[in-house]
Amino acid sequence: MKKKSIVIFCFVVAVAIALNLVAFMGLPGAMSSKFGGMLDSNTGIRQGIDLAGGSVISFQANADNPTESEMETVRSIYETRLNGAGYTESRISIGEGGKITIEIPSGSNASSEEEAESMTATEQTDAAVELLSQVAKLTFQDADGNVVLNGDDVTSAKSIYGQPSQNANSQYYVQVEFTSEGSKKFAEATAAAAAKASPNNIIKIVMDDTVVSSPRVQEKIDSTSCVITGDFTAEDSSMLANQISSGNLPFEMTKISQETVGAELGRDALPTSLTAAAIGIFLVMLFMIWRYRLPGLIADISLLIYVGLISLAMGVFRVNLSLSGIAGIVLSIGMAVDADCIIFERMKEELAVGKTIRASVEAGFNKAFSAIIDSNVTTIISCVVLYMSGIGTVTGFATTLGIGVVLSMITAIFITKFLMRNLVNIGATNKNLYFNAKKALGGAANE
Repeated sequence: MKKKSIVIFCFVVAVAIALNLVAFMGLPGAMSSKFGGMLDSNTGIRQGIDLAGGSVISFQANADNPTESEMETVRSIYETRLNGAGYTESRISIGEGGKITIEIPSGSNASSEEEAESMTATEQTDAAVELLSQVAKLTFQDADGNVVLNGDDVTSAKSIYGQPSQNANSQYYVQVEFTSEGSKKFAEATAAAAAKASPNNIIKIVMDDTVVSSPRVQEKIDSTSCVITGDFTAEDSSMLANQISSGNLPFEMTKISQETVGAELGRDALPTSLTAAAIGIFLVMLFMIWRYRLPGLIADISLLIYVGLISLAMGVFRVNLSLSGIAGIVLSIGMAVDADCIIFERMKEELAVGKTIRASVEAGFNKAFSAIIDSNVTTIISCVVLYMSGIGTVTGFATTLGIGVVLSMITAIFITKFLMRNLVNIGATNKNLYFNAKKALGGAANE
């Protein structure tokens, strides 16, 4: 039992180290192209405008005295477009007289890593501006240019990977849902298009007088939805679905200015913040060892695993990280060791009444469990509410804090407990290795 526990303990430590190496350095060798680490510009996190700079675009409504409700509709459509394109850290503000300003962090919609590497920062932000500028009026037209449907007839559109029909190969396609009135219009339009010879058997999808897709119609489609197929990449289908979902603006919006801005906090803001976070983690680890001795060392190993997990999650899911997001991560680190402190204090209470190390470990976790769950669940609820606000910097904070809280709960409840049990199995049962036995336990005997 002792030898097995030592092997398991060493294995967990090795996993913790490897996890952090992969999270920050990326996969080894040729696999690095798939994931080059959290800080890799192509496969890792995306930086918010305060860290990486980006574009600031201002639009003006072509309407007299637009209402607050109408401007909120514009904001909603712009947010849909930006979020759908992955710019979740974008900031949108409504000004007076129908003016709206959008700040878009530097990012790339390139379809390949090679294209992303060849794009300059200006080209990357221009691509985002072009995507945003296309949002205006959506229409469906026949081959002769007659409008058969408009954006009001569409309820939703989404990109899907799978089989668009029973005998088709798996591919990316777009599924469009219509209103009841839109379904009738679409059935009539597809019946008319299917009756025409190629190349006139098409229904064009037009955005701002620009044809974004021209799918061919083989037969009448009499349903509340349809699928649009083609030689789509994941990005192509996502962009088309996003364009269709955006629908119609209540009035035209004219771009009145666009400029590329540098990082508000300087290019060194991210590495400086990460260095500060690393120093903070190191000091927390020292405190845990000083305060809780051997259990503190176990907490540090769990914290190391937590740092690796959250860093890997940030990189793999390409989270848009701003300074507020970094704040969420740092806060969740504090909550991770907070749970361990609750557990160890409960253990200390059990040792004070003369229980053995093994019994105190089990009792400490059992008694601390409800308090840990309650505190973390309430924090998660707060994160959900903040995320639903839709404000870019707030959602960034909520996202990183929420992910961090969930992972910290896992490491505190499962990994710390697993390591503590193995520690006892190894034979580390001297109470002085856990706490100041003379001071805290009044000289209670060892197990």
